[in-house]
Amino acid sequence: MTERSAMDEEFLLEMQRRMLRIRGFDERASKMVKRGHIPGTVHTSIGQEAQVVGATMALRDGDYMTGNHRSHGHPIGKGSPLGPLMAELQGKADGVCKGKGGSLHLADFAVGSLGESGIVGSSIPIAMGAALSSQVLGRDSVALAFFGDGAANQGVLYESMNMSGVWNLPVIFLCENNQYALSTPAHTVTSGVIAERAAGFGIPGIRVEEGQDVLAVYEAVSAAVARARAGQGPTLIEVVTYRYNEHSEGLRLGTDYRPVDEREAWLKKDPLVLFRERLIAEHGLTVERLDALEQEILAEVDAAVAFAENSPFPDPSVAFDDLYTDSEYAA
Repeated sequence: MTERSAMDEEFLLEMQRRMLRIRGFDERASKMVKRGHIPGTVHTSIGQEAQVVGATMALRDGDYMTGNHRSHGHPIGKGSPLGPLMAELQGKADGVCKGKGGSLHLADFAVGSLGESGIVGSSIPIAMGAALSSQVLGRDSVALAFFGDGAANQGVLYESMNMSGVWNLPVIFLCENNQYALSTPAHTVTSGVIAERAAGFGIPGIRVEEGQDVLAVYEAVSAAVARARAGQGPTLIEVVTYRYNEHSEGLRLGTDYRPVDEREAWLKKDPLVLFRERLIAEHGLTVERLDALEQEILAEVDAAVAFAENSPFPDPSVAFDDLYTDSEYAA
């Protein structure tokens, strides 16, 4: 991995800013669920911020991405403002989907986020479709599909990789391997190395072992994006990471399925702490500047919560707006 030069200080600082936004947003959302301020539940990316930001910042504004059930961080990583995202979690009219998507089904087309879904693996072919549209229309935009280690065993992934390989589509399949599908350890249900499965489809497979290193993820995804944009087809990337919280906020499984020493070891590899230390040691950023950045993000999160709470709930009369209905085709 090549080191970025000192001239890229603002870029590196932006990486830390976006990781802090994801952490702050998800920590606040977790509290709001437990206080009854957000209906249902949310799935946080706390602990996984490096792979989210490293991947999304390797994309251009005009590139596409699709998410999964753990996807507040993806649009934040690609530049979405926090207010409309928080409003969406609360089902408010000023949310990115006008309150109709909620935590599990939000999308933000303004940053190329085509949506997420609680159905495991279901958004993967949507990314493939976006890549196909780019190819057909002669555009140089690429698509990136985020999915978890649980979705790595879904047939739709292999159908999508096969078709993308045959058609040489500009798409990146990125497995966020946080090592647990809800409470199921990946090694008990997944044979072999996920990245190595790419060979069966004649496409590159890359495994990023240091998924808590935002620059390692950025370099791997950047190479895959460049390859796709140059017309060289798809890539499968597996990033090894870890989620610090439960599968979803408020979930109580009754037993601790993760070994205490395992979780403690991963907590010592907090991506925000690691990158902060690196910015100070290798890039000359001061403690004062990074402290100020953290305060800046806390203020952003506070403002997002205020925006959401001041947003009205959607009027029932708009329930069927933005939908295709049979009546539109009746004539």
